[in-house]
Amino acid sequence: MKKAFRYCPYCGSTVQRSEEGGIERMKCPDCDFVQYVNPAPAAGVLILDEYGQILLVKRAFEPYRGRWVIPSGYIEYDEEIRATAVRELKEETGLDVEIEGIHAIESCFDDPRGNTILVLFKGKISGGTLKAGDDAGDAGFFPLDDLPSIGFECQRKIIADLKNSIS
Repeated sequence: MKKAFRYCPYCGSTVQRSEEGGIERMKCPDCDFVQYVNPAPAAGVLILDEYGQILLVKRAFEPYRGRWVIPSGYIEYDEEIRATAVRELKEETGLDVEIEGIHAIESCFDDPRGNTILVLFKGKISGGTLKAGDDAGDAGFFPLDDLPSIGFECQRKIIADLKNSIS
């Protein structure tokens, strides 16, 4: 079990492995608290320019440092999901965006920090100037048939599905 508690966060008792809902979880024998290890939610924006090129950013940090990804990031605790997508795009590319709908929702299992659910919106640039920022080392548009090395497997799947839907 990943990131398992040793002690109950409510009563401080030592938790024990227990089957709950057909899955082994950590459970407190005193207060019945059950630890659920859930994926972290993330949001991003898929931008295609007028030539059908996709906007990508080059990761400046691990995981996948030096590889390219669709601008995205974790949702803050009190942040609306679309606001996350808009904020992450602005931080990583310097661009403002209008959200046009959902493009894809994918489970991501190859991030060593933990599993993620990525909600990827379609978007249209509404302002700003393209410039890498925040945790991006570079930013640019790429033709779908000539892409750099893409970092996360779920994003490779999203891009492959996009290419298949266009051709």
